[in-house]
Amino acid sequence: MDIITYFSENHASLLFLLAGIAFVVELTVMGLSGLVLFFAIGCFLTGILTYMGVLNSWEAEVFSVGLLSCAAALVLWKPLRRFQSKAIPIDESSDMTGREVACAETITTTGGAIRYSGINWPARLDPSSDLAEIVEGGRCVIVKVDGNTMVVRGA
Repeated sequence: MDIITYFSENHASLLFLLAGIAFVVELTVMGLSGLVLFFAIGCFLTGILTYMGVLNSWEAEVFSVGLLSCAAALVLWKPLRRFQSKAIPIDESSDMTGREVACAETITTTGGAIRYSGINWPARLDPSSDLAEIVEGGRCVIVKVDGNTMVVRGA
C-alpha cells in the first residue's frame, strides 16, 4: 500500500498530518501570528470528528476545516493578541525606565505629569495599557522615555 492510497482511505490521518505540519510551520516560521495556527486547529478538530465517524465525506471535511478554523479565529484572536502584546520588553535605554513613581497630575494617553527626583515630568499613558487614566496621587511605572516625556503604565 503506497502513501497516497493510505491517506485516501484514512482521511483522519491526513487531517492530523496537515494539522501537525501547520502547527510546526506556525511555531517555526510564522512566530505565533495566528493565521496558520487557526488552520491547524481546524484540521485537528476535523480529524477527530472524522476519526469518530461523525464526518464521512471529503466535502464535509473540507467544510468542517473552514468552519472550525473560522471559529478558532473568532475565539482565540483577542487572547492571542493580548498574549503577544504582553511580551513587549521594557525599554531600558534610560535609568528612569522601570521606576515606580507618583502621578503629579492625572495621566491620560494625551498628557499628564509624574513626580520623579523632585521634578514634575510630562507624562502620557502607554497606548497598550488597560487603563483609561491614572489619577493624581496614584502610582505608575515608567516604561519608556520619549524625549522629555515619560510613557507610563499603572503600577
